Amino acid sequence: MKRPLSVAVTGLHRGDNPQPGAAVIRSLRRLIPDIHIVGLSYDPLESGLYGHGLDRVDSAYLLPFHAKGPEILRERILHIQEKEKFEVLIPCLDSELSNFMTIYPDLKDRGIMAMLPRRTALEQRAKEKLSEFCKRNKIASPKTFAANNATSLIQYAEEIGYPLYVKGRYYEAWLVDSPADLVQKYDKIVRNWGGPVLVQEALMGDEYDVLGLASEAGEIVGHCTIRKMLRTKSGKGFAGIVVDDPEMMRLAKRIIKKLNWSGPFEIEFLKVPGQPHTLFEINPRFPAWIDFPSQLGCNLPVRLIEMLLGREKTRLQNCDAGQMFIRHSIDLVADIAELAKLSSYGNYDADSPAMAEEVVQ
Repeated sequence: MKRPLSVAVTGLHRGDNPQPGAAVIRSLRRLIPDIHIVGLSYDPLESGLYGHGLDRVDSAYLLPFHAKGPEILRERILHIQEKEKFEVLIPCLDSELSNFMTIYPDLKDRGIMAMLPRRTALEQRAKEKLSEFCKRNKIASPKTFAANNATSLIQYAEEIGYPLYVKGRYYEAWLVDSPADLVQKYDKIVRNWGGPVLVQEALMGDEYDVLGLASEAGEIVGHCTIRKMLRTKSGKGFAGIVVDDPEMMRLAKRIIKKLNWSGPFEIEFLKVPGQPHTLFEINPRFPAWIDFPSQLGCNLPVRLIEMLLGREKTRLQNCDAGQMFIRHSIDLVADIAELAKLSSYGNYDADSPAMAEEVVQ
């Protein structure tokens, strides 16, 4: 009997600031029902590890934290692959990409395929360098400065003017209206994610996202564009509606081509009345709402698999304007034994007891 396709996915947190992994898994299971999913996590309490139905994982493993470096990660991934024989890896977190890119030649030699951006492209779209990219290519963007200490950040903030956003290099964004609030959020971001920390002009307008997948040639092979209808306090989209904006798509295609991007992406725009489309962020992975277009027939995680493995391509349907999503929360039921196995041994299998392993944290 033919062995089912096995795919490893990261980014499984589904709390108030959800990561994309569980939505990627749901998308894959919609068209590949017998797929074997290996959940990779940095925290045994990531809720996506304990999902049921479409977003369930078949086995779960802990990974070493990013600060441990690429060599430790390589050893762990190859150890997991020896047991699981997974063929494709889909990283879903910004902060892990650099390590995965470093070790990818070794992973590919062992039969693990992934679609990662080129390092130059990843660096150009980094939050602290994006404004330089925009200036070179005559793309509107908010004023942005990066600093590694609070004093410099306050000086940049005075130049921009309050209110403004303070952001981490990878995650977290807060709207602040005073130096005291700025310093407080700076300290929090540095504790969580390290530096540099950014301050960014707070432009008022409607927020839009272009989700997509690009080929190795920097061509967009599928996309979905939404306007955010609801946002969390940290600015994450909680509801969105599909829009048809040819000008925004022309700009998105130009950006992806200029970067020579390959793989998943999410481009965030702002529409300020009387001003051109303003680019304020490019995320180098699928967003947490990736399962929304999958339900509309635009299944980009499956297309990624098809591109990597040379499989026959399923049709990508257009996402029609007016379709919308609203996120909601549910309670996941799990057994404490699953958490105990993952915390103690570094892995568990959904169908059989976990074998003891050295804890990798």
